[in-house]
Amino acid sequence: MEIDQRVYDLYDEYCHGRIDRREFLSRAAALAIVGGSGLAMAQALLPRYAQAQTISFTDPRMKASYVSYPSPGGNSGTMRGYLVQPAGTGPFPVVLVVHENRGLNPYIEDVARRAAVEGFLALAPDGLFPVGGYPGNDDDGRTLQSGLDQAKLRTDLLNSARFLKTHRLSSGKLGVTGFCYGGGIVNYLAAALGPDMQAGAPYYGVAADTASVARIKAPLVCHLAENDERINATYPAFEAALKAAGVPYEVHIYPGTQHGFHNNSTPRYNEAAAKLSWDRTVAHFRKHLA
Repeated sequence: MEIDQRVYDLYDEYCHGRIDRREFLSRAAALAIVGGSGLAMAQALLPRYAQAQTISFTDPRMKASYVSYPSPGGNSGTMRGYLVQPAGTGPFPVVLVVHENRGLNPYIEDVARRAAVEGFLALAPDGLFPVGGYPGNDDDGRTLQSGLDQAKLRTDLLNSARFLKTHRLSSGKLGVTGFCYGGGIVNYLAAALGPDMQAGAPYYGVAADTASVARIKAPLVCHLAENDERINATYPAFEAALKAAGVPYEVHIYPGTQHGFHNNSTPRYNEAAAKLSWDRTVAHFRKHLA
């Protein structure tokens, strides 16, 4: 099914909490689409996580478990995350994987496993842990995440990065990747951590506040979708500030893609762009975390 761009645009509003599921489906159904149904297109965009698993829970190349750790100043004082260890004894370079605006869903857990089979000790924190964790569906997850104290949520994710960097299996070299909301957190953490972060790979995440960019020391490889006007508009000032601060960076815009193109649980997924961007991310981490 070729999905009308107007339905993609409505889905983007829904994903970012500007309309609810009912309004998304209702407005899509009302669209006049030649040779198709806006409602069917809208329903096709809703995530199907069972289809998104690329690395099995039982893959012998890695071992996954849930871990809890202190998070002073966060939403509850404690955090929980999905820790995935590569086969072997370590120490390993480490990669924090930051979720979208709906908590630690199965797609993000799969990304953590993908990082582990590439040789990185990966942690995917669940920012919703203080309110019971990812609730099993994105609608409730989005509502829970928007209701959190956002400054304390950022503190929880900052503490997650510090926990991972100092883990007993860590080499001390930290990379951070994240998607949508999590992409913005990559840029935030780069400024907050300064020299304690060695590499970042944000996916379609809002740029860091330009006043904070001078604190960034980690080389960045930024992945943007072509059809993502709101996020992309934050990058010209960000790039100018990165240049002025002497921060090594690359920005890749993937032609014909939508916001969320790496997420293989929805039809916004673009296989070629997802593969190329992930290859670039892994190469970036291998170069800077070795």
